[in-house]
Amino acid sequence: MSSFVDEKTKVIVQGITGHQGSFHAGEMLKFGTKIVAGTSPGKGGSKFMDKVPVFDNVSETIHLKPDATMISVAAPFVKDAAMEAIYSGIKIIYILTEHVPFHDSMEIVHNARRMGSIVLGPNGPGITAVGKCKIGIMPNKIFKKGKIAVASRSGTLTYEIVNAITEAGMGESTVIGLGGDPVVGMNYIDVLKEFEKDDETEQIVLVGEIGGSNEEIAARYIKENVSKKVVAYITGRSAPQGKRMGHAGAIIEKGVGTAESKIKAFGEAGVKVAEYPVDIPSLLE
Repeated sequence: MSSFVDEKTKVIVQGITGHQGSFHAGEMLKFGTKIVAGTSPGKGGSKFMDKVPVFDNVSETIHLKPDATMISVAAPFVKDAAMEAIYSGIKIIYILTEHVPFHDSMEIVHNARRMGSIVLGPNGPGITAVGKCKIGIMPNKIFKKGKIAVASRSGTLTYEIVNAITEAGMGESTVIGLGGDPVVGMNYIDVLKEFEKDDETEQIVLVGEIGGSNEEIAARYIKENVSKKVVAYITGRSAPQGKRMGHAGAIIEKGVGTAESKIKAFGEAGVKVAEYPVDIPSLLE
């Protein structure tokens, strides 16, 4: 069984007729994702790619019993879209959109946890169960079915590391992008718990970046709770203190969240840290 999603997962796309929504929904269909519907206010009754029914709102899709949604709407409307999905009982809420207002993200995550839903993102590449289901924007061509699970705070680095694993002939089980914003729905511990239980996963890769203490917390959890081999990569090693590096959450503050502190924590947990992304496969071997 894959972590979080599989070939039976029914997916809707909120904003399926928009530029981003339509392109990535098309790629998800090519991957084999079971998209049962899309939503776009005012365009209900039409069809996406002549086969996926489009509705005006999420409540009209509930008879199809969706398990997950991809939200691809403008940032000011993300909160309303997410709340609609959460209160419709959809259990996996993936938010592609970036620049979601901070307090909106806090409200979304709080309500999702209260209602028993999982939030991926905002501002992340989504989730892929290789050979089964893709919800998000990860390139189809980089994957190979295998036994390595990847969880990452970085989008582009995720692709680079997954591609390196694939080219080394290993392959992946599940790949999850946690999102790069200060407030996101899931953290490393959430996914580590699932990867530890997943019988299709034998090894785990964590891709971290400077800022915050997520990696240090994950290292302590791994030391006490994870039996599978874990390796890691940390980006932003050369960033000066106080420098924002791409993601809103990647800010070094004095003595907190540095690459050195994260690498040290992982080392104490027995997690080897790659110097470069392409070194990940050799650490796994």
